[in-house]
Amino acid sequence: MPPRRRSALLARLVVDEPGRPQVILGELRRVILDGAVPPCTGIPLREVAELFGVSHIPVREALKTLLGEGLVTHRPHGGYAVAQLTPNELREMYIVRETLETASLAAAATNATAADRAALLDVNSLLEQAIRDDDPAAYHRQSRNFHVALTKPSRMFRLLHMLESAWNVTEPVQSMVHIGRADRVRLHTDHALMLDAFLARDVPRLLLVAEGHHRRLESVIATLPTDTGLLAPEDISAAQ
Repeated sequence: MPPRRRSALLARLVVDEPGRPQVILGELRRVILDGAVPPCTGIPLREVAELFGVSHIPVREALKTLLGEGLVTHRPHGGYAVAQLTPNELREMYIVRETLETASLAAAATNATAADRAALLDVNSLLEQAIRDDDPAAYHRQSRNFHVALTKPSRMFRLLHMLESAWNVTEPVQSMVHIGRADRVRLHTDHALMLDAFLARDVPRLLLVAEGHHRRLESVIATLPTDTGLLAPEDISAAQ
């Protein structure tokens, strides 16, 4: 029997303190959300436990938490793996993200402090740099940071927690990395319009521009390749 291939996830885990349950959970979540390991990457329970110097129990509990967050899947006799969405599931999660973000925008624009506005401008500068550098990974990362900075001033903490969870579910796909540069430029044009409306506290205009941005996102996401392993066949759910 050939030797079992080592999971790519193991090489990215950082163990710099004793393996407390929350440390294990946080580190597994970090690696998955970084997008450095693709969907369906195996998460070997025994090897993770050995790496952190713990029994299987805290690792299994961490994986159960990530399972509940939609970041991990589990199959009997197949073990744990980074979750893989079908195209329909990905579209559904983008609808969830849009709904939650839209619900927060009016309060965010109205309540934003000078510090909030400065933070949004800083992130927008990083987005523009990613466009100039044609750096898809940086654009993906800063695009999320832009939307976080846009909604955080709402102070609607339960809603923001749900929005973060919805973002996390889509993160392993790394959508913005796998679209074309022209699409990233068009999406960033929307960001600039949203920024202007936000800074002007023009809520009706902000909501209108945000709606157009989400329609563009839906169109772009629909073009993601389905033959690269990023997304699962639509009938995979029936097998899980």
